[in-house]
Amino acid sequence: MAEGFGIPAAGKFNDTDEEDGVGEEMEEVGEEREIGKDGLMKKIIKEGDGYEGPINGDEVEVHYVGSLLDGTRFDSSYDREMPFKFKLGLGHVIQGWDDGIKTMKKGEKALFTIPPALAYGESGSPPTIPPNATLQFEIELISWTKVKDICKDGGILKTILSEGENWQTPKDSDEVLIKYEARLDDGTLVSKSEEVEFIVKDGCFCPALSKAVKTMKKGEKTLLTVKPQYAFGEKGREPAGGNECVVPPNTALQITLELVSWKTVSEVTTDDKVLKKILKEGEGYDRPNDGAVVQVKLTGKLQDGTVLLKKGYDEVPFEFKIDEEQVIDGLDRGVKTMKKGEVSLLTIHPEYAFGSTESHQEFASVPANSTVYYDVELISFEKEKDLWELTTQEKIEASGRKKEEGNTLFKKQKYERASKRYEKALSFIEYDSAFTDDEKHQAKLLKISCNLNNAACKLKLRDYKQAVKLCTKVLDADGKNVKALYRRAQACIQLVDLDLAEMDIKKALQIDPDNRDVKLEYKLLREKVKEYNKKDAQFYGNIFAKMNKVEHLNSANGVRKQDVGPMTIDSKA
Repeated sequence: MAEGFGIPAAGKFNDTDEEDGVGEEMEEVGEEREIGKDGLMKKIIKEGDGYEGPINGDEVEVHYVGSLLDGTRFDSSYDREMPFKFKLGLGHVIQGWDDGIKTMKKGEKALFTIPPALAYGESGSPPTIPPNATLQFEIELISWTKVKDICKDGGILKTILSEGENWQTPKDSDEVLIKYEARLDDGTLVSKSEEVEFIVKDGCFCPALSKAVKTMKKGEKTLLTVKPQYAFGEKGREPAGGNECVVPPNTALQITLELVSWKTVSEVTTDDKVLKKILKEGEGYDRPNDGAVVQVKLTGKLQDGTVLLKKGYDEVPFEFKIDEEQVIDGLDRGVKTMKKGEVSLLTIHPEYAFGSTESHQEFASVPANSTVYYDVELISFEKEKDLWELTTQEKIEASGRKKEEGNTLFKKQKYERASKRYEKALSFIEYDSAFTDDEKHQAKLLKISCNLNNAACKLKLRDYKQAVKLCTKVLDADGKNVKALYRRAQACIQLVDLDLAEMDIKKALQIDPDNRDVKLEYKLLREKVKEYNKKDAQFYGNIFAKMNKVEHLNSANGVRKQDVGPMTIDSKA
């Protein structure tokens, strides 16, 4: 009967378990119930273990006895002393089996009464099964192996041979270490590798490996059934070594794959210009914050391996403060993502390293526009106090320090970093409900100063809309602030909001008539107004000139204007 089960049943196969009736009601030993809506009946003889059951694609192992309704036995796996194995839900057996076994648990034994439409139908299976026969199968579900359809198209089926550790799986950017063995369906060895390392998105051997490895846990071993489109397709593959064989065109493969380990590679910056590959995991969950003092060991290299610098390998680790520009930006950002005890390799592109100029380091020079590589071990760190840990006076003092740091960066023309310092300064005093009246006054002055200075940064960075918002915040607190009026006018001129710019400048001159900067800005505004008026006059003048030219040509050609009559609707429509 095992061979007979290779004939797919008539009718449709269910793609999901939603209509199988699984879990809809509790089943009891000896009670018969219908599975689905096509007349398949099930009676439990012996209860199974647990709550899980197999799903489509899983490889199940069963013992069974098949009989006609009159009790005539036509097949039994017990007689062969060998359980029967097949993949569930793929049409390898009659539909009554596919539908019924999905409702079973491990160790369960049940009697299924299967109508002809879910068995062998009108044709039967001569000579043992007559046409239109209702069959009875006593089935025992011994076990099953989970099979995952990785691409949801049957192209890569994964059977787990041994479970892996934890729950994490590799990502496209990670570097994995694997072992694999690929064979043809007849067992002929195609390729074998004891250990090979590659970046997941770059792939290895055939497309199936990179797709499969992203579903695996560390230490997991699986068997992949790979269709040609995920193997070597229409072209096939020539042997790459003496012990390998040809893969003919359009050939499926059986690949045993083991994920030995992998190194996590993450994007430290959103533009992928600073990457971190973890070589050794750190402890706990805590990481340094801005202002944290960190102790590290590090080695900096060029792409060819030339060592640039080594720090922290003496008795005392190398120490620096995060976000204080004491090291290159990429190192600063990378260390901020690390845990205590972590060892990582940072790949830092020139934008976050030494830029477009040559830089002389401890052991060698860094050529312009060089990507550098830093091996870093985070020995320890001491975080800057979090906001909730500070007293109200400490918050004001911290805000003042961050403002001064911003001022220093502004003078160095590092406007983006200065802007972040001002924003950080404001974060300490944003909520002042617990402040005393004196502290509220100090906080108000700091807010005005930080927003004004940040607006100056935004003007330098040409973020004019944000500059307007920041100046408006200042004017909400102090409507006569000349600097806020002046800077908002500067931004409005660039945004061509000339009316608001003029209002701000006139108000600033009313408050401070002798302010030289405001007077110069007013002069610039008047020039801008003349420039835009001139452009408008020229623009509209060109339009009118073209219209006159067209009208003159029409008159010369005898074309006369037609009167525009009322719109009518065709009554036949």
